[in-house]
Amino acid sequence: MNLSPHFTFEELTASELAARQGIDNKPTDVKVINHLKFLAKNLEDVRECLGSPIHINSAYRCLMVNALLGSKPTSAHVKGLAADFVCPGFGSPKEIVKRLSSSNVAYDQLILEFDRWVHIGFSEEGYVPRKQTLIIDKQGTRQFK
Repeated sequence: MNLSPHFTFEELTASELAARQGIDNKPTDVKVINHLKFLAKNLEDVRECLGSPIHINSAYRCLMVNALLGSKPTSAHVKGLAADFVCPGFGSPKEIVKRLSSSNVAYDQLILEFDRWVHIGFSEEGYVPRKQTLIIDKQGTRQFK
């Protein structure tokens, strides 16, 4: 099912870990499905800003998959409001964060994770995004500068 011109429900709910563990990672909650539509709309803005297709590594995660990954149950991934991605056609994850942090993309949280991928999370509709930009690596968590 297409959620936007370039993103599908299947793409935003795919999980290699879930498949390996036999876990159904497809949400049934209408609110989460609506969040995925909102996420897809915002990912279109990211794609346009970068001028190149993006590859989603992970977006929606059911609580069980999220726990297996060691993430908090409050993660935006569980709500259908976050995606981890790369954009080889644009540049490195660091270049992506630099570009998005200076753009009009209305992200809540943008994280350069271990110099390997970018996490982007969005606020629920009606909430003001924090525009928080961070780095997470073996040294810990800190502001992206």
